[in-house]
Amino acid sequence: MKKTMVFAHRGASGTHPENTMEAFIAAEAMEADGIELDVQLSADGEIVVIHDRKVNRTTNKKGHVKHYTLRELKKMDASYMWKHLNRKHYIPTLVEVFDWLCTNTLICNVEFKSNKSNSLELENKVVQLVRDYQLEDRIIFSSFNHYSIVHCHQIAPEIETAPLYSENIFMPWVYAESIGAKGIHPKWGVISEQAIRATEENGISVRPYTVNRERDLQRLFSYQCTAVITDFPALAVKLRDKKY
Repeated sequence: MKKTMVFAHRGASGTHPENTMEAFIAAEAMEADGIELDVQLSADGEIVVIHDRKVNRTTNKKGHVKHYTLRELKKMDASYMWKHLNRKHYIPTLVEVFDWLCTNTLICNVEFKSNKSNSLELENKVVQLVRDYQLEDRIIFSSFNHYSIVHCHQIAPEIETAPLYSENIFMPWVYAESIGAKGIHPKWGVISEQAIRATEENGISVRPYTVNRERDLQRLFSYQCTAVITDFPALAVKLRDKKY
């Protein structure tokens, strides 16, 4: 029986400040198989790990990520909403995450936070960084902007790509194949057991996001999908390991 992998969404974000090194390190300690994170560029062109286009929700400052330099972003408290923590946590760079990945065997799903009109500078820089660290076989590129991952596939076909989507797609494996993707990352509630099995039978990995409730995790484990992406990796690993 195939064992479904567990990916920690923005790290162990259900119990730690999202997209921080602490959340990623916690996911490893919880025996997750991989992590998921989001990347953007700072004002001075550095690759930083943060989800929203603005810093308002996850830090103690306000404004667009792209308007701050790395030095300014590094001064922000990325854990200010977590009042019980005894120290501040910060926005990491992708370099910091990759340095850490070199100490373990986790898979890393990199989500591009970009739009159709961007210059593809972010994608080009991330591809080069993956190659510099020789992490090609441990990285998955995903995005809701499918132009972004198609570009990545064109310039780096050795790195897996997987489109993110939140609405049902008819025969998703056909769409994945049409853009050179080896996986799909659907919202957990929009893909059926039949579609999961058919997609995987056609050689395309299926990793639904963001699966947090016990009953939904159990359902997807029973379908034996490739992986689940969850805010609560400890719970997912516990439920998964009881099943297999």
